[in-house]
Amino acid sequence: MKKICGINIFVLFMVLVFIAQANADQVRVSVAKSLSNLCNNLIVKFQAQHPDVKIVPNFASAGALAKQIEQGAPADIYISANPKWMTYLIEKGKIKTDTEKIFAHNALVFVGKSSTDAHSMGDLRKLTRVAIGSPSSVPAGQYAKQAMDKEGIYDEMLKNGQLIMAKDVRQALIYADRGETDGAFVYKTDAMLAVSAKILFEVPRELYNQVTYPAAMTKASDGNADAKLFYDYIVSQAAHPEMVRLGFTLP
Repeated sequence: MKKICGINIFVLFMVLVFIAQANADQVRVSVAKSLSNLCNNLIVKFQAQHPDVKIVPNFASAGALAKQIEQGAPADIYISANPKWMTYLIEKGKIKTDTEKIFAHNALVFVGKSSTDAHSMGDLRKLTRVAIGSPSSVPAGQYAKQAMDKEGIYDEMLKNGQLIMAKDVRQALIYADRGETDGAFVYKTDAMLAVSAKILFEVPRELYNQVTYPAAMTKASDGNADAKLFYDYIVSQAAHPEMVRLGFTLP
């Protein structure tokens, strides 16, 4: 019995070692949902030069990802859709602060069917259903709320049940694209992915803070040379042509 028990413990130990080694051989990237297309394209380009490097992306709202990392979810690189959640993880001691860089910029727009009568922020009061990323965790929703607050319409529309909360910016786009809402606040780069929804107007820049994507390596990435190799690539000028092609503004 003792011999069998000893064998089982050894097998368990070897399994744990194998899992640890497998994780060490991966580059785990937690990326804001609005960057999913860009990130996937950069991964393809990077792996064309480094085919042995395995990159595992995790796409969700920046806030959800930050909470995951705080709770111990594996991540070597974190790219947020606003500085707030990067600062949050820095304060939690999860980020290698000397690696933080501005990855890209974006702009906020309002999309909907071409028949939707909305051409300015003031027109939104007339709409029945407007999709917005939940401001509690979705940066696009936070930027949209900031703009609506400055126009004095957020609290009114929320109280009247006109705002439909989405789990991330892509879900907000889907609502507008399918006609399930009259329109949605999304990033300009997301609007380019719409099938039927059109940009009805660009949100005036003075109504919200500049959309900024900060990137950094996490403290969990220590010793992962492949993670540093990939990170150095995505924050270099080599990634700029793809950023511009997809509508992002360079840092």
